[in-house]
Amino acid sequence: MLKQHTSSSKIFFIFLISWTILNGIQAGFMELHPDEAYYWLYSRFLDWGYFDHPPMVAFFIKAGDMLFSSKFGLRLVSIITHSVSIFLLWEILKKYSQNVKLFILLFSSILIFHVYGFIATPDSPLLFFSVLFFYVYQRYAEQDKVKWAFLLALIIAGMLYSKYHGVLILFFTILSNFKLLKRPSFWLIVVLSCLLFVPHIYWQIENGFPSVYYHLFDRSAKPYEWNFTADYLLAQLLIAGPLLGWYLYASAIRLKLSDPFIRAIRFNFYGIFFFFLLSTFKGSVEAHWTLLAFPPLFILSYLYLSQKTEIPRWFIRLSVANISLILLVRLILIVPIPGIKDLEPVAYYYGSENWAKQIKAQADNQPVVLTGGFQEASLYDFYNRTTRGFAYDSRYYRKNQFDIWPLEDSLRNKKVYYLNGGSHGADFIEDTLKTDKGIFYGTWLEHARMYQKVMISPVEPISGNWKAGTLRTLKLKIYNPYNETISLGNKGQQWKCFLEYSYMNEGSLQEFSPLISNVENINIGPGEYCEVSSIIRSPLKAGDYKLIFSIRTEPFAGSRNSNMIAVQVTD
Repeated sequence: MLKQHTSSSKIFFIFLISWTILNGIQAGFMELHPDEAYYWLYSRFLDWGYFDHPPMVAFFIKAGDMLFSSKFGLRLVSIITHSVSIFLLWEILKKYSQNVKLFILLFSSILIFHVYGFIATPDSPLLFFSVLFFYVYQRYAEQDKVKWAFLLALIIAGMLYSKYHGVLILFFTILSNFKLLKRPSFWLIVVLSCLLFVPHIYWQIENGFPSVYYHLFDRSAKPYEWNFTADYLLAQLLIAGPLLGWYLYASAIRLKLSDPFIRAIRFNFYGIFFFFLLSTFKGSVEAHWTLLAFPPLFILSYLYLSQKTEIPRWFIRLSVANISLILLVRLILIVPIPGIKDLEPVAYYYGSENWAKQIKAQADNQPVVLTGGFQEASLYDFYNRTTRGFAYDSRYYRKNQFDIWPLEDSLRNKKVYYLNGGSHGADFIEDTLKTDKGIFYGTWLEHARMYQKVMISPVEPISGNWKAGTLRTLKLKIYNPYNETISLGNKGQQWKCFLEYSYMNEGSLQEFSPLISNVENINIGPGEYCEVSSIIRSPLKAGDYKLIFSIRTEPFAGSRNSNMIAVQVTD
């Protein structure tokens, strides 16, 4: 028995080392996903919070980037913590069964575990802290000791600082065992973890709760489409394993074993999947949002299969085929294969480094303003190891961390190179650049006029129903957050400024129209605001709308300068 145990441990550690090396190779040679570059910028401005997510991913990236200023360094801590997660899963399951070959086959077959073995996004620390939570909770369920409670509080804080989804594990774990509420140590966990999370709450308060507003209100939900649910279900089968996912779910459901820990695992497995299934009725759900449910899926399916006297040969063969397919995809993400590298799902990972160098050479190391969201600006900054690339967030996109960082402040009224990949601003195009990522258009701006951070809001809350197609008079407050006076007039200005508005209905943004308002002589001091009377026209059709105000300065597309304001329109 001892010899068998030693053999299993040896095989496991060989697998763990091999898996870590594979992820290291992938991390070092595969180009960054734009989101990873965005989170690298997080690490250049360390804080207790960010527009989109809590800050743990920034700390992960910062630690690795300090050791190796490269793609590998950016992903280093994610690789290490992922390998630790595998070790913890083995320790969790050893109590029930030590079938190391089954463990390796199952774990290697789950596609999403491959992805977050090296990718540096908020999901990487979330996966690590969730597995660590299950490891410690297994012991806390058996032994009501202060040391386990103290560790759980630290881990819970780690989960919440990784991604807000971590609260789901807490909810379903408590739901699985109400007896926890009778433990004094449980309330110690609650108090301590809340105290540890206070810095992030304070950051949200100081910045006007941007994350809360974005995730709960600013995301525009489209009318329900059946493919929201169908795509979700199909995606969950795919990321569980392209060929084997269906069998893992079937195995997890069939497991009859139960104890307080397994009960918590089962509640999280069912609860998280069903939570996001219900979410599809409100809008599209990203496939990876269910990441937290995959350690439970793995645990339950492993325990079911380990009870069998013999693993079916077809299962082994299918597992090997499944793993081979995943490894082939991983290879494609490193080695550019003609015809495949241009496909949308993998095109993200090719050409960005050369593109960033090409743009920097054209811009002569001057600041660059890029359109199209935060992705291109983030890639430009990472591959040039700079923060001189700025994302102009147009009104057709969404707000993000570039609306909070002090980057725009250093570019306003300065010479910048304006780059865009579309036809907008064709009248101002000076350069047509053929790059590794397609054709881009560039323009030199001697004095960039940008008001991306200016906020516009109604002086009085909008209430009651508006009649379709009628003119409405609104008194608006325009706030200047900059440390210098701004002018909304166009006298003596090279680039014209326009105040405009639009409505969003069922997820679609209508054309913008000019506000009828006299702002030619308006100057707003630093940190001050002014009130202006404006006239707008209500939508032509009845329905529920969201009103958006925008300041457009040439040659830009216009920024989103207000929150979404609910408006009800009747015939």
